[in-house]
Amino acid sequence: MRWATAIVIAFTVNNTAAQSSSESPAFERTEQREPCDNYDHLRQPMFGDLHVHTSYSFDSYISNQRNDPWAAYRYAKGEAIMLSNESAEQAITAQISRPLDFTAVTDHAEFLGEMNICTTDPWALGYWWPMCIMSRSENFYVALLAADWWQRIGVSGEQAIKERSRVCDLPGADCGHRLSEFWSNIQQAAEDHYDRSSDCQFTSFVGYEYTDAPSFKNLHRNVIFRNDRVTPLPISTYETGTRNFPKLWQLLREQCTDGDKGCDVMSIPHNPNLAGGWMFPDPENQQQIDDRLFFEPVVEMTQHKAASECRFDRVAGIGVDTEDELCTFEQNLTDNLASLGVVFGEMQTDVGAPVPVEDFARRNMLRNVLKDGMVLAEQNGGQNPFVMGFIGSTDTHSATPGGAEEDNYTGHLGRRDAGYRNVQDHFEDNPGGLAVVWAEENSRDAIFSGMRRKESYATSGTRPIVRFFGGWDYDANICQSPNLVQQGYDGGVPMGGDLTRAPEGGVPSFVVTAMKDPGTLDKPGTDLQRLQIIKGWVDAEGNSHEQVVDVAGNANNGAWVDENTCAPVGQGYADLCTVWQDPDFDASQRAFYYVRVLENPTCRWSTLQCKSAGVDPFADSCSDQAAAATERVKDDIGGMGDIYGRCCIDPVEQPFYEPVLQERAWTSPIWYTPNAAEL
Repeated sequence: MRWATAIVIAFTVNNTAAQSSSESPAFERTEQREPCDNYDHLRQPMFGDLHVHTSYSFDSYISNQRNDPWAAYRYAKGEAIMLSNESAEQAITAQISRPLDFTAVTDHAEFLGEMNICTTDPWALGYWWPMCIMSRSENFYVALLAADWWQRIGVSGEQAIKERSRVCDLPGADCGHRLSEFWSNIQQAAEDHYDRSSDCQFTSFVGYEYTDAPSFKNLHRNVIFRNDRVTPLPISTYETGTRNFPKLWQLLREQCTDGDKGCDVMSIPHNPNLAGGWMFPDPENQQQIDDRLFFEPVVEMTQHKAASECRFDRVAGIGVDTEDELCTFEQNLTDNLASLGVVFGEMQTDVGAPVPVEDFARRNMLRNVLKDGMVLAEQNGGQNPFVMGFIGSTDTHSATPGGAEEDNYTGHLGRRDAGYRNVQDHFEDNPGGLAVVWAEENSRDAIFSGMRRKESYATSGTRPIVRFFGGWDYDANICQSPNLVQQGYDGGVPMGGDLTRAPEGGVPSFVVTAMKDPGTLDKPGTDLQRLQIIKGWVDAEGNSHEQVVDVAGNANNGAWVDENTCAPVGQGYADLCTVWQDPDFDASQRAFYYVRVLENPTCRWSTLQCKSAGVDPFADSCSDQAAAATERVKDDIGGMGDIYGRCCIDPVEQPFYEPVLQERAWTSPIWYTPNAAEL
């Protein structure tokens, strides 16, 4: 661990000595490696990204992205890589301001072998197959045609049984061997960058993305293995058919957890906001409940295609089963993956049209999924099928894990996001988020175990340090205690835990601590504004409810941005800590509680990039500036459409857009289950 170690120790003021690396760890070790010198039994925050695409993914490669898994890991560790500009030249330098602690490259399982054929061996017949030639083209329009072709034959199809690309039928193609080669390379890249020494500077995970998107509805999962014991090949929709992720779980059991001794794995659902309501259906049987609870302990709360906490339409004045006005944060206008089909500012398919709030599926939003899980538990006799913690990630298709900084955002879709295209075509997208896991050390076993117990949280890209404990008898003055963290564990459960049967007359207490992102010497982090606890519960009639409570900080602190420079204006808090008791607690009712941490306002990435082009979203003359900027670049880049017009969107007339935002973090919930036998 690097910077986070000293900060978290200073913040928690823990006077309990860290456990020696020679002692037995609190988690099971499943791999051969050196024990970490920096081991803390009270755990440390590990910052990472578990959703990363490289040139091995078809949609990355056709965007002129040429960085492979090794390059992605170098970027995650702080090294610079080169990205494509608008002219398909590898000419943009990309570098993260702070290294990550862990990363998983998750290239698409679908077409992995085909991409090997299309991109690596000019002596192979398949290399010269027309669609392979198109995929390698530096011509923007030809690449778009290739993108449409890959999508149509693969990840967005309707057929129950999928078939591989016809390139696999060519003499000598041997798609199975080519798939195995790239799968071996992915494993080798992870091994090459995994720090097995006692320094424990960086952890890599072997993984891939299971990419099912019937009718463009996102049912994708990131499959993350605990160690280097993995399935023989990635399991894709070719093996499961479409809309059948329970089959994925079944095959993971057969090929990993029930088969290979020492193999362990999870599948992480990502951006359910674009799932059209299909990501979290009612379970059909007990096996599906068991599999979901085992394989999907965490879910991706946010990534570059928007956030999935909750949804509130500011213009309509209503939400998707919520009245929380902070649910406008980074929302996409539609509910499916066709939202990415914008070219020169125009949506290319009706499927990607905006979805009215009244037609937006409830279970695209994770807060509703958590509420529905408790309702289902009441209906089916006790077991909640939707007990999930939270992480964030980027879903970068530019091999830039952790590239989630608003002022250092190069886009996540290769050439399709280079320069002006970032503003013109993917204005609703964002830099994505980070996964944070509390772990004893920076190793695969420790981090994987932290995710398994859901002691994790998501951020929108910044790096605040957040703790959350729930118990029945916390001291009201625990925030002043030098042993806060030890007392938190001893007296209850951390984020991701379950408070079972309440003591007679007991009322749960929740301890929340947060420290602002320290930033870097050149760029300090943003002050905190406030902490909120979000409660969901089910009443005696089986109806679900939610409540948002400010528990620390000040929503009216007057903080804003200097609209000329985007510099922060006003002050917030370097750290916040509080103890909160639920005044409306009912021991007979199921409930969950999670924390939302809000920072002071800062300028959104789009505002910064518009300003750099001479277009000020805050100015009355914004439209004139946009027209002038468009004319300046049209001849040079051959751009079409109103290139900078989106910079001047009126936020009053838009349901979700604002030129400023409040970066945030979401902890995994703590559940209250009335009957311990129901766990």
